[in-house]
Amino acid sequence: MAAPAGLSIISTTDSPAAIGPYSQGVVVGNLLYTAGQIPLDPVGGDVVGSEIGAQSEQVMKNLDGVLRAAGSWLSHVVKTTCFLADLNDFATFNEIYGRWFGDHKPARSTVQVAKLPRAVLVEVECVALIP
Repeated sequence: MAAPAGLSIISTTDSPAAIGPYSQGVVVGNLLYTAGQIPLDPVGGDVVGSEIGAQSEQVMKNLDGVLRAAGSWLSHVVKTTCFLADLNDFATFNEIYGRWFGDHKPARSTVQVAKLPRAVLVEVECVALIP
């Protein structure tokens, strides 16, 4: 079934393929809504790293891949939602997240969750403007 009029589905090999019945991103008007990105290698589909630092780096790479495929970038992100398996990992995650966003500071929610897909430590989704 095709996407309804007004919706564009984003698909890129620069981020992991969807592992379920969802899209990597959906564009409505000039807004991109991304699926949650977890630290999977886009090529092999394996979890990258076993600690929060390596996993956070991969998540941000994957998020950046979806943004670029839609014609946007991190400096156009309006809001992120960040899911951590353990809030004790927040400082390390926050340092990496902050490095990727630089001076741009989108609105953000960060929560600890009981479990994430593939037993990963972090997942991030966002809403971004498409210029």
